[in-house]
Amino acid sequence: MRPSLLHLFILISCLWSLHAGASSKPDTHPHQLQLKEEALLFDTLDHIRDSRLDEALQSIETLVELNPKFHLAQLVYGDLLLAKSQPIGGFGNFSLKARGRINDLRDEARTRLRSHLSQPQQGTLPANLLRLSTDQKRVIVVDLEMSRLYLFENNNGTPRLLSNFYASIGKNGTAKQVEGDLKTPVGVYFVSRHISGKELPDLYGAGAFPIDYPNPWDHLLGHTGYGIWIHGVPSDTYSRAPRSSEGCIALANADFESLTPLSEIGKTPVILADKVDWQTPSVIEQQRKELEKSIEKWRRDWESRNISQYAANYSKSFKAGSRNYQSWIARKGAINKEKKQIRIQLSDISIFSDPGEKGLVVVRFNQHYSSNNYNGDAHKRQYWKQEDDGVWRIIYEGAATNTSRLARSP
Repeated sequence: MRPSLLHLFILISCLWSLHAGASSKPDTHPHQLQLKEEALLFDTLDHIRDSRLDEALQSIETLVELNPKFHLAQLVYGDLLLAKSQPIGGFGNFSLKARGRINDLRDEARTRLRSHLSQPQQGTLPANLLRLSTDQKRVIVVDLEMSRLYLFENNNGTPRLLSNFYASIGKNGTAKQVEGDLKTPVGVYFVSRHISGKELPDLYGAGAFPIDYPNPWDHLLGHTGYGIWIHGVPSDTYSRAPRSSEGCIALANADFESLTPLSEIGKTPVILADKVDWQTPSVIEQQRKELEKSIEKWRRDWESRNISQYAANYSKSFKAGSRNYQSWIARKGAINKEKKQIRIQLSDISIFSDPGEKGLVVVRFNQHYSSNNYNGDAHKRQYWKQEDDGVWRIIYEGAATNTSRLARSP
């Protein structure tokens, strides 16, 4: 390999050296499911590493012809051509005026390659996906550290990976807490709306899926802000730098369009995690069964009309609207005195562990309540917390839907 080209890709080459088996090309892995553009980019880098410069040039030419808006590919292409005639001084042989943009492209290259080389172990799934309800056909999981969005389908209760995409996040990273902090939130959310690209400025590309930030847990923690979306990118580009939004998740327009027919308003979960914890199905099943036992105990204790047993399922820190633990249990006790019998039926139960709070899970379900003097249906969301004594208890309970402000946020 000529020295100038080695200098050009020194940052990328260092990434390979950080991974076991760096001397060989990473094996294809079920979690990759790469798009054609990324596959060609990684082929180019493999060829450069192996000093096959003609093959590298052929791969990158194919890529820029396939997608002329892929700015990172154009940069690599230009440097490959330049390296054939003169030495180059770094990643992108451009003036200082353009250095900021070059740094963004360098960060994108590093992020894409890091994801390529750091594949989850085969057979593992995100630990947050404890149980999908029958009406949740897909689920979105975003690894914010890796700038990667994973789309799973519900295959008879088992998540199955459909595809994954490079994604940009907030300029100031993650764990959003206050309005204007330019961070992406961490937690369990749901798609709340679809806005077509025709209704939006070009900045948002092919369209947007607002999510329900702030959710009830965010409200309990005092988090502020609004307008967190999954959306596309301007029409003159293919992708944005890894950290370039005001808190949203930004995808290539083609990637966003592939999500559009698969995402359902109010149903599709969106798990935003600093780093996805990939676990074996057996580990996930063990925790799911533990939670299911706690939920079933709560249901039976409610039917028993024994207010002490029922109250034991709730944390002393419990909140339900304006009611705290004491007022909630007092109200339930007064209602139970009027009941001769209570029957509770739960359906479409989903369970997700919260990626931002250890020992916290989000449970959603449809509830049918019947008694001697009242029948009714409700769609509920609960937050269960594993407390210091190891027992799971309900810390929040309310309606499953959450109305959040939907103002634009790029």
